[in-house]
Amino acid sequence: MDVRSTLFGSRLRITGVVLLLVVVAVVGAFVLGIVGSPTVTDVENRFGGVNETTTVIGSNLTVSNPNPFGASLGGLTVDYAVEMNGIRMATGTKTGVSVSTGESVLPFTTAMANERIPPWWVSHVRNDERTTLTVDADVHSATAGASFGAPQVTRSIDTDLLSGFNSTEPQPVNANAPLVSDPVLYINETGATWGTVTNETTELDLRFVVYNPEPYPVGMTELGYAVSMNEVALGEGTTEGVVIPPGETRTVETTARIRNGNLDEWWVSHLERNQVSELEIDFSARLDLRATTVEVPLRGLTYTKTIETDLFGTKPDTAGTTTDDDPEPATPTDERERERERDRDGRTHDDSHVDIDPDPGADTHSDPGADTHSDPGADTHSDHDRRRRPPGRERRNSDVDTDADRRRPPGRVPLGDR
Repeated sequence: MDVRSTLFGSRLRITGVVLLLVVVAVVGAFVLGIVGSPTVTDVENRFGGVNETTTVIGSNLTVSNPNPFGASLGGLTVDYAVEMNGIRMATGTKTGVSVSTGESVLPFTTAMANERIPPWWVSHVRNDERTTLTVDADVHSATAGASFGAPQVTRSIDTDLLSGFNSTEPQPVNANAPLVSDPVLYINETGATWGTVTNETTELDLRFVVYNPEPYPVGMTELGYAVSMNEVALGEGTTEGVVIPPGETRTVETTARIRNGNLDEWWVSHLERNQVSELEIDFSARLDLRATTVEVPLRGLTYTKTIETDLFGTKPDTAGTTTDDDPEPATPTDERERERERDRDGRTHDDSHVDIDPDPGADTHSDPGADTHSDPGADTHSDHDRRRRPPGRERRNSDVDTDADRRRPPGRVPLGDR
């Protein structure tokens, strides 16, 4: 029994010594450069599936192993992290990785919680609508006690959501009410800038220059707004307005607020539409017109902006084109899009990424009912006409003299004459 124990113990000791020598030899080979170190030569990322709470990020790491034998040794680990403006969006770890000789592609997935989107949005707006996305990957060998870092992936994402709202094109406001001559107001200028941004809300500071062509004061007593992206409601509200004296101009300033907590829902729609979104801001007003009060939609002020991103630089060229690993993106129905285009006639549309045709519904012809036979030498204006002519404006010596000419805001050309 003693002999067997001695022999058995000797075998265990010999086996342990041999394994230790192998490990020491492998580590020494790495240290002395006799055996090459595997390196990560490429990192490719793409969005996978998305639901209400989670976004899946798929990644492929290309590892180059210069050795004539595979590397695993039970100790290769891949660590992965995605950050946007320094905010950790997703992390992942994969252990027990094996690589063969030459190049190997290591696929793995990481889950990102959609609740990380509102903090990223806050950083994006505070950083003048700029985001720096970084992807860090690292392969670590516990056996060799060494890390083989991947080349860092860095991408810049820039947007410009509000500049298209800044306009000096006059928009008429019609009451469409009995015994009221339209337009009752002109919105001569519009402007927008980002206001205060907190973790809960994002403010948009809006400005409207309003002219009253009527011979009586017009009160814009309430201005309403609604903000949405991809038909996901982000904010709505009303604000107090002003009274515009006859023939004068006033500036109306208001603040619209986006609820940041709704942005994770928008994010889902953004990915489902192949990273394309449409921002829309609608307005309405309550107007006091002498003996009547009306509420009117300000369709001419409706602002739309198309936003397109490619965060990892690997999305399909066109919506609806997917790879085998990608989920099929949801696309709006054609009919809904056609209806939205028809409803968008006369609206301001700013598209930074996609070339679109001019509004097919735009009417570039002059009013066919205009009287073109008046005597150019005769002054047929009544006192009422002179009161409605904006200050500093002389009657045009033209063959066309319509009510629109007399009601034109200062320094503006009617939309029909453009």
